[in-house]
Amino acid sequence: MNKVIKVIIPAFNEQNGVGQVIREIPEGLVHEIIVVNNASTDETERIAAEAGATVLREPNRGYGRACLKGIAYLKNSELKPDIVVFLDADHSDFPHEMPKLVKPILEDNVDLVIGSRALGHKEAGSMTPQQILGNWLATRLLKLLYKTTFTDLGPFRAIKFTSLLELDMQDKTYGWTVEMQLKAAKKKMNCIEIPVGYRKRTGFSKISGTLKGTLMAGYKIISTIFKYL
Repeated sequence: MNKVIKVIIPAFNEQNGVGQVIREIPEGLVHEIIVVNNASTDETERIAAEAGATVLREPNRGYGRACLKGIAYLKNSELKPDIVVFLDADHSDFPHEMPKLVKPILEDNVDLVIGSRALGHKEAGSMTPQQILGNWLATRLLKLLYKTTFTDLGPFRAIKFTSLLELDMQDKTYGWTVEMQLKAAKKKMNCIEIPVGYRKRTGFSKISGTLKGTLMAGYKIISTIFKYL
């Protein structure tokens, strides 16, 4: 039986990248691409719709809020997915690698697959030093406190829809990715990592591109790790 795969792409002012991301998703692999316009003030929504995506609106900013909007839409869809893939709209991920992420779920009954930039090839300058350090610290804390083996909190990931619902995701901002991983570990889900590529994003980062954004994201990630102990 063919599995239904749907994609959620949170997008805040990503007019320069979202169209490319949608077009680079392998043709015939997914049933629906959902772009959640997260209070953009540019042409993100128009470009995403013209590229063939279903566009939802989440007027309150927050990465987690956008993802939760996408999940709520899937819950109410007539054709519910078997697998949900998350990736960013800034063209830093390589959408053509999506088959690698869904394959372990399709063939080996894995619950969650993280695309690891730490295990894959990162283009020079694609991650700031503070991002690399923060990622290292967060994954070390996860290993120490939750006995995980994750090397990355990368946004490019695939998960069984039933497993995603079981996690009861709550975070509305920067703690989204780490919440998913630590909850999956606590529930003893079958999780693996796959090496993925990573390149310089299109446009300006609203998080790592500013000191305030970097500090806020780092604080939220670390506080989320301790929140669920």
